Amino acid sequence: MAEILEFPGFIDVHVHFRDPGIPEAETTASGLASAARGGFGAVVTMPNTLPACDSVELLDYQRKIPSPVALYPSVAITKGRNGKELVDMEALAEKGAAFFTDDGSYVSDDKLMEEAMFRAAKLGMCVADHALDPRIVGSGVIRDCPLARRAGLAVIPASAETEAIRRDISVCRTTGCALHIQHISTAEGVALVAAAQREGLPVTAEATPHHLLFACDELEMDDANFKMAPPLGTKEDRCELRKAVKEGSLMFATDHAPHPARTKTVGFARSANGIIGLEIAVASTYSVMVLEEGMDVDAWARAWWEMPRKVLSKAVLSDLDRLRPVTRVTAGEVKRTDVSSFASLSRNCPYDGMEFDGWPQAR
Repeated sequence: MAEILEFPGFIDVHVHFRDPGIPEAETTASGLASAARGGFGAVVTMPNTLPACDSVELLDYQRKIPSPVALYPSVAITKGRNGKELVDMEALAEKGAAFFTDDGSYVSDDKLMEEAMFRAAKLGMCVADHALDPRIVGSGVIRDCPLARRAGLAVIPASAETEAIRRDISVCRTTGCALHIQHISTAEGVALVAAAQREGLPVTAEATPHHLLFACDELEMDDANFKMAPPLGTKEDRCELRKAVKEGSLMFATDHAPHPARTKTVGFARSANGIIGLEIAVASTYSVMVLEEGMDVDAWARAWWEMPRKVLSKAVLSDLDRLRPVTRVTAGEVKRTDVSSFASLSRNCPYDGMEFDGWPQAR
């Protein structure tokens, strides 16, 4: 028997709307419509637009579309996300940025990252990092698995993530700045975050629905709808991610990453990274974590609304407290996913035809 569950508005702290830059993939309007269908009360956009969101003007540009879903832009750590020179962090914080991140890129310069986190700490702001070291990634596109070996695909070692997380936690320890690890994917990465949290460091991290649902060693075809950065982990990685979510070490975030079809239909080696997820995230995580893993439903919901608040600036939190959004979920009613009906302008995801329970009511 179906039951309506009501929670404080769910927050997705990791979405890409491609505006400005690639409007055929997603606009701010279509992204917000997708978030509304997904039941979200608020979303945080990433700064890897074209041009990158690294100025007050570009931050303001993203906030122009009216919607029942609140939009809070995050802003780049470095100008142009090029890892060379810090943005005007003080001006962007004053203007209401959600947090700082070069998402899509890793700040490889240790000293620059340290300076950024010292400055962010003084502002009471969080720094979020795309913890994937390109010097270790090299030309890799997938974790080591049977498909990678059959298709001759270049492999991304788990150390590309874990070494980046080690560096980030070290800088967090030095600066005292709040640190958020984006889209974690490895068992060792989970262990590093959990150890930092036990140490009392201000470290949070997120798990995406796709890293909780899928594993690289289960892939059968060279289908780029399973290609993302970081790549899918092994079944062991997936098991540890689920365990960490259940134990409260990780929050949820979608990493909603729309792409035109032409950039996702040429196999792992040449396709873009990322999949869409806003309209499937609530139901997929409810089905996996609550129904399959036995997670307490209120703890599951807190990973969508309470835990994400730890990453957000005081200005954003104040606005959310004023708005007080609500998310309603229908539990006990299984539905089949129809990607063709999504509000997103893109279709790049592997969920079509999958059945889930726990669907949100559209806003």
